[in-house]
Amino acid sequence: MYVVRAIASLLFSFFTLASAFAQTASLDQPHISSLEKLPTAKSTALASAEYASPFTGSALIHARSDLVLVPVSITDSLNRPVVGLDQDNFQLFENKKPQQIRNFSSEDTPVSIGIIVDTSGSMSYKLDRAREAVARFCEAANPQDEFFLITFADGPQVATDFTERSEQIENDLLTTRSHGRTSLFDSIYMGVEKLRTAKYGRKALLIVSDGGDNHSRYTEHDIKNAVRESDVTIYAIGTYDRFATTQEEALGPELLETLSELSGGRAFVLSNENEMPRVAREIGIRLRHQYVLAYTPQSAPRDGRWHKISVKLRLPKKFPFLHVDARAGYYASEE
Repeated sequence: MYVVRAIASLLFSFFTLASAFAQTASLDQPHISSLEKLPTAKSTALASAEYASPFTGSALIHARSDLVLVPVSITDSLNRPVVGLDQDNFQLFENKKPQQIRNFSSEDTPVSIGIIVDTSGSMSYKLDRAREAVARFCEAANPQDEFFLITFADGPQVATDFTERSEQIENDLLTTRSHGRTSLFDSIYMGVEKLRTAKYGRKALLIVSDGGDNHSRYTEHDIKNAVRESDVTIYAIGTYDRFATTQEEALGPELLETLSELSGGRAFVLSNENEMPRVAREIGIRLRHQYVLAYTPQSAPRDGRWHKISVKLRLPKKFPFLHVDARAGYYASEE
């Protein structure tokens, strides 16, 4: 009898997971969560202090806690979000040591999003596709999301401050014109800093660019450190000419891939700018189907050092390949 129950349980789990792939057609249906706000981390992914549980809706917990939040995206071989997994399907490690997942959520909670668009001279014939991409991304977003827009050429500027009206972002982008050089590093730094004052605990940057940096004060080292110290997930759409004329252009795709992977996001390198709207919409859908894992480090570190995070899936061996995107780690507080 025990064996029969075990087999039945395994079959139920398998078919539950398999059904996730059949839900792709319904991914556009908004799932508005009543949980409006995850706990906001300070300067790192480590949240310290009193917090209200984002997973149970319970009252304020009057206890000091170090809670690390790890947004995770799971996609299949066709780059479609996979839904329907539960806490038992995840394994979480810090510095290769297994951690107990204290809280788990797959709710469609709102996100604070910074949209960063390259308006340098090389974007002149790609800017219309970039505008369309931003519109498709916003259409796929949670209606409660908040946005801001940064455009950059010789320098970055906030074209639209925080707003829940995505049409304002689209309208402000209509008036932009391409000119000048590419201050990519400065614009990313500005975006990360601005998200420190965001309303929601989940934060993301969407970057649309066609080249590497050639006009910033901040360096690649500065930007990597800023991303490591933040709790921001970066998604990037890079459109590049087949033959790069400068070293900066040649290194552009690798740079965006490195930053995105470090943050737990993904970079999409395109050779055809007409693909930008489709990819932007896929990113918007992906943001609405993230899992959020929360854990308290076993050693409660106060060493100010980088702590590596890894997330693995626990699934049947014959289950199709799934890709896991999660942030690479966090800097512990020194307090």
